[in-house]
Amino acid sequence: MNILITGATGFIGQALVSRLAPEHTLLILTRNPQKAARVLRHPHCSFTDNLDSLSDLNGIDAVINLAGEPIVGKRWSPAQKQRLCHSRWDITQQLAELIRQSDIPPPVFISASAVGFYGIRNTEALTESSIPNPDFAHEICAKWEALALSAANEHTRVCIPRIGIVLGSQGGALAKMLPAFKLGLGGPISDGKQGMSWIHLEDLLSLLEFMLKSPTVAGIYNAVAPGPVSNREFTQTLGQALHRPAIVPAPAWVLNSLLGEQAMLLTKGQYVMPERALAAGFNFRYPRLSEALAAIVQN
Repeated sequence: MNILITGATGFIGQALVSRLAPEHTLLILTRNPQKAARVLRHPHCSFTDNLDSLSDLNGIDAVINLAGEPIVGKRWSPAQKQRLCHSRWDITQQLAELIRQSDIPPPVFISASAVGFYGIRNTEALTESSIPNPDFAHEICAKWEALALSAANEHTRVCIPRIGIVLGSQGGALAKMLPAFKLGLGGPISDGKQGMSWIHLEDLLSLLEFMLKSPTVAGIYNAVAPGPVSNREFTQTLGQALHRPAIVPAPAWVLNSLLGEQAMLLTKGQYVMPERALAAGFNFRYPRLSEALAAIVQN
């Protein structure tokens, strides 16, 4: 297959390219093709720094859209909120327009979203049909998804994985947590009751491949393992996997002071279930957190 990928140099993107490159031809959209070529280093990859030269996506068999400014790391000033939104919305809109303009459009368009779509929730189990709670994270995801779904037609199916916390040792939230936990300095955030909807990186890659290859799969899918946990259970399980205590708390007021509105990503959460993925027959290799963390810390 000829696959166009955006966001290929990120944590998920690099792993996905490594998974797909041996069997497919990949066109990577990136701001810096030279740097991307050094990072990815796969012979079946070619690179472009913009889509402006394209009038359609004829000849492309699939599009996987993972682009977006990292949502954590910088305080959510008004300017940063704009960057977070438009780094997702603009490229998704451009891809959807190119698909609509194609005489032979790609059969599948996979465009990422996040469980932030559901907004801040309590302890109820959420599925793809759950009504969201409007907040900034929902605002980003709702328009992001609507732009992608506008590309759907009789020739192109659109799949939207709402991705949870992706667990892997080389990036994402867990990589930031591991140094402190290895020193025995980890612990629950706030009261520890907030939900953490997670997925092992290998299961996420397999789910994206499942979407790529399954002609009946379309629409919204929660890209999370079927075992969401509280933050307290997550930290305890990680401590056990590392054979370290996990009792040093991170008070909510400290995070609110340091991060402002962004702190809600850590102090609040959701318990999200992958109802549609399970119904479609997808099998998780790591359905339980203890197995996922054990596999990661042993590598």
